[in-house]
Amino acid sequence: MTHPTRPVNVSGVQIGGGAPITVQSMTDTDTRDVAATVAQIDALEEAGCDIVRVAVPDMEAAEAIGRIKSQIAIPLVADIHFDYRLALAAIDQGADKLRINPGNLRRPQHVEAVAAAAAQRGIPIRVGVNSGSVPEDVRARHEGGCDVQEQMAAAMVDAALGHLELLEKLDFTDVVVSLKAFDLRTTWLANRRFRRQRDYPIHLGITEAGLPPSGIARSAIGIAALLQEGIGDTIRVSLTGDPVLQVRVGREILSSLDLRTAGITLVTCPTCGRCEIDLAGMARTVEEKLRPIDRELRRAGRSLRVAVMGCVVNGPGEAREADVGIAGGAARGVVFVQGKPMATVAESELAEALVSAVRGFLDTHRTT
Repeated sequence: MTHPTRPVNVSGVQIGGGAPITVQSMTDTDTRDVAATVAQIDALEEAGCDIVRVAVPDMEAAEAIGRIKSQIAIPLVADIHFDYRLALAAIDQGADKLRINPGNLRRPQHVEAVAAAAAQRGIPIRVGVNSGSVPEDVRARHEGGCDVQEQMAAAMVDAALGHLELLEKLDFTDVVVSLKAFDLRTTWLANRRFRRQRDYPIHLGITEAGLPPSGIARSAIGIAALLQEGIGDTIRVSLTGDPVLQVRVGREILSSLDLRTAGITLVTCPTCGRCEIDLAGMARTVEEKLRPIDRELRRAGRSLRVAVMGCVVNGPGEAREADVGIAGGAARGVVFVQGKPMATVAESELAEALVSAVRGFLDTHRTT
């Protein structure tokens, strides 16, 4: 297990320093459309997003950040490329963090201006290096040999260290680093190599992972392997499509590794020929009905395990192991609370009975 990284504070949300691993996402709205961007950020927060990033392609987008910030509750990151003036404007508008590549700000004095403004406001910077954006001169220094993935990983780390040196010369070290590739092994090698050399917090992800389900599998495997080694302080699942799904997958990755247990963990069986109820439909209904409770538990830092099982073979055992669960069979099912059967109800009433049992369980445990 590696030692904790240095802490970085993003408007009250800590990254690194032994803090719980955070989940991030990025809006896919036009940042200049403030109403649409705020609505999507609200949906992301409801899904469990801790930090959100918006694209800042021009000055109009940069100037929208203040209006967006005034309507949201989670930290806002401004994604800047090429024009340092956009970074300065985003800082003036109240951005909580910047995502930049110091190497593409063109001139050292531009990097200095951004670092000075960020330091004055206490705004951290994420230095991002993707395998596709490594400068050609850096890539050339690592060519040769038969292991192409090792070469790319070394080049990515070299590029990141070069960006960091620009900031460190300006005495700016309030930095988070990301090293991402589509290729899993390259991502693993790069992050391991970097972690051996620096203690900056690491933002993990598999870049351009793709559409679900392949993108989910690729992201989960790539991110989890590093988290299991103690590498990684914040994550973003880069799926093509709805960013809300990115957040839900990210939270499931952390929950599966017991790295973030606040909220509801829903256990459902895969269904088989023994199943005698509409388990998939019931599980979806239960998940939807439990979302407000899940949000409440996450805010309170509490956890709950709920099981929705569909047969008499494994169902009762799994339902008993959960805090609250149901085991269905022959168009009816049993509701369990802390391992004890509480009621047998018809299939049509099971979902509502489970949600009621969850609420009753939480009400009881609030007062004891």
